[in-house]
Amino acid sequence: MNDTNNIHNNSIRTQWLERWAQYSPAKIAVVDDSSGKSYSYSEVYAITNRISRTLQNNFDVQPGDRIAVLSMNTIEYLFLYFAAQQIGLILVPVNYRLAAREIEYILEDCSAKLLVYQEDYRSILIQISETILPLHQLPIRSEKTESLSSIISNETISDERIEYSPAFTDPCMILYTSGTTGKPKGALVTNEMVFWNSINTELRLNITSSDITLTFAPFFHTGGWHVLTTPFIHHGAKIIFLNSFNAERIVELCDTEKVTVLFGVPTMMKMMSETKAFSTTTFESVRFAIVGGEPMPIPQIEFWQKKGVPIRQGFGLTEVGPNCFSLPEVDAIRKKGSIGFPNFYIETKIVDDSGNEVGVNQPGELLMKSPVVTPGYWNNAKATFEAIQDGWFHTGDIVRKDEGGYFYVADRKKDMFISGAENVYPAEIEHFLYSNPKIAEVAVIGVPDAQWGEVGKAFIVLKQNFSATPEEMKEFCSGKLAKFKMPKYFEFIQELPKGYSGKILKRALKELHQSP
Repeated sequence: MNDTNNIHNNSIRTQWLERWAQYSPAKIAVVDDSSGKSYSYSEVYAITNRISRTLQNNFDVQPGDRIAVLSMNTIEYLFLYFAAQQIGLILVPVNYRLAAREIEYILEDCSAKLLVYQEDYRSILIQISETILPLHQLPIRSEKTESLSSIISNETISDERIEYSPAFTDPCMILYTSGTTGKPKGALVTNEMVFWNSINTELRLNITSSDITLTFAPFFHTGGWHVLTTPFIHHGAKIIFLNSFNAERIVELCDTEKVTVLFGVPTMMKMMSETKAFSTTTFESVRFAIVGGEPMPIPQIEFWQKKGVPIRQGFGLTEVGPNCFSLPEVDAIRKKGSIGFPNFYIETKIVDDSGNEVGVNQPGELLMKSPVVTPGYWNNAKATFEAIQDGWFHTGDIVRKDEGGYFYVADRKKDMFISGAENVYPAEIEHFLYSNPKIAEVAVIGVPDAQWGEVGKAFIVLKQNFSATPEEMKEFCSGKLAKFKMPKYFEFIQELPKGYSGKILKRALKELHQSP
């Protein structure tokens, strides 16, 4: 294949906005809820061209350079991603909730050439060494100097496309993982991964250009970009853009904007169901809700289904997908706790510690091979080698597969603890404890024990107006869990520590246990 054909093939795989600007120029691509402004596909395409041209002309960026972004979700941030992608730059979303020291590490590790930032975080930036801060800096919005916002609104800048086509295998993003086992690792996300994730998503969720969704998950998280945002843009659908999670507003928008696909983690879905707007919202247009991050409790699934909103459980990782598994909504109750089946273009294996495939209903580590698997971690050959072997990504998740081919997550490998030589998976214990009518939320961790090495400790949030004792909880578990699975300790707390995406932070619970 000659070079011209290579450029052409790359272009049609990555330049989605160009195609939709031609096919449906007047169709609304994004509605910015904070300003109420709507942007058509032709307008979004023109804006991204304006940004990419300015980036090249004013900031001397070249294909492969990194652009770090320290900001909450803004509409300008969304446009920046597509502008960077089309000229071969790599976006590095930075978690704005990190301390200055942690942000400094990411900036140094990725060697960003440009930092795009929200003015609210300038107080953090002044704490970072000048030798580490990127050479160029650009505020998202500013009344005093050039900003991303002013570039977007400057119609004197040409909005003609720059003739460049990134390679399909080129990275377009680096997403830094939480670093629970050490320093954060920068997972590479390529154009190919984004493309195939979108195809997998469309095939399993039946996305069309008529669909409408809400985007509110933070952009430093893969869910903010790739659960629904990039698949919807790829398929010419419509996005209602929110700067952050607002349960009341999200529920209201489901009716007013005729949302067809809703997304959230269980904590978010619970908060939505507790809003004032929930009782008056019909959800008539919502085909289903995608729930990921962790299994959704059955009572919550039933609660939403009574409202007419079927629940589809999903599962994925930053390094793979992230839309890797999906459970059809008709199986939400019948196959409770299941993540369903792998998406179309994903191969799977479940293996033991020796790498041998296990049998039906036997727990083992989940391995995946697919064009949605990351090529590795930025500047970290060791972590890449440990995670990817012979093309298979070792997820660290312990799963099992039943006779019908449905997958279930037993636990994260790193959350597993060993008690008296027995492997204990906290997710199994948590699932059982949720059957206690007094428990609102629960998380189990392994803690040191002189006799058994490790034992379980359950942190419990009780439902309002309920009380309980550790002895009562032990009695509840007695005879229903194997003795080595029974938590030795029960602690009642007001709320479980959670990250911005709603996931329970078990490392914080371990620190809480260690506290005097």
